[in-house]
Amino acid sequence: MARRTGLPPSAAPARSPWRPAVWGACLGLCLALLLWAPARWLAWGVGQASLGQIQLHQARGTVWQGSAQLVLSGGAGSRDAQALPGRLQWQISPGWMSLKLQFLADCCMQQPANARLQAGLSTLQLQLSDHTSTWPAALLSGLGAPWNTLQAAGQLQLHTEALQLNWAAGRLQLQGLAKLDALNMSSKLSTLQPMGSYRIQLRGTPEGSATPDLQLSTLQGPLQLQGQGQWVGQRLRFTGEASAQEGSEAALSNLLNIIGRRQGTRSLLSLG
Repeated sequence: MARRTGLPPSAAPARSPWRPAVWGACLGLCLALLLWAPARWLAWGVGQASLGQIQLHQARGTVWQGSAQLVLSGGAGSRDAQALPGRLQWQISPGWMSLKLQFLADCCMQQPANARLQAGLSTLQLQLSDHTSTWPAALLSGLGAPWNTLQAAGQLQLHTEALQLNWAAGRLQLQGLAKLDALNMSSKLSTLQPMGSYRIQLRGTPEGSATPDLQLSTLQGPLQLQGQGQWVGQRLRFTGEASAQEGSEAALSNLLNIIGRRQGTRSLLSLG
């Protein structure tokens, strides 16, 4: 008869009653850490993702609900950082493969704006609620060249309607409208103040199938700007021109030499 080995059932080692408690405590700690993650973690992530060009200073609260001072910078080593007056407040609500964001800039928005980010298989969709906000143009100087040279001043009024951006297979598709009015703009490169007001309009088709179209036009002023562009893949290709109204050529000559390639009385603009 074969000899049975091992301990009888009554002699089996008892499981520690502390093990489930330890695992439960660890799970609770991780959940609490996730729910109460400090806002500075979000500030660090935004800085890393934008290569230092968008920074959140003096962050308070949590990742999910907090506030900070928005700063634009030219990136690592830049000395041209510009801070937005007041604070930027946010509230983030996570969902399944999605995030809902509500944000409000004290200085520049009368009502909060809402955005929804939805991820899919090799796709990304961003929806922005209809809203209007007004931002100081001087904030752009923080982004470095060429804005730090232009030292623009004025107001940037942003208006969106049914705006939705989709990224799929390396292509950008856009529905709706984004309109930016640059009002009463001036620059340290010209003695004319203001130089004029301008409109940049980005429009997509209802189905988002066509290439997004960008238009630049002059609303009023001695500096005349016009141009058009399209997104090709992930790059914007833009061509336009700048010129001075009769009688303003001398005051705008220096600016026209800098912002584009001079061709007679015009300055040719190109990007991409």
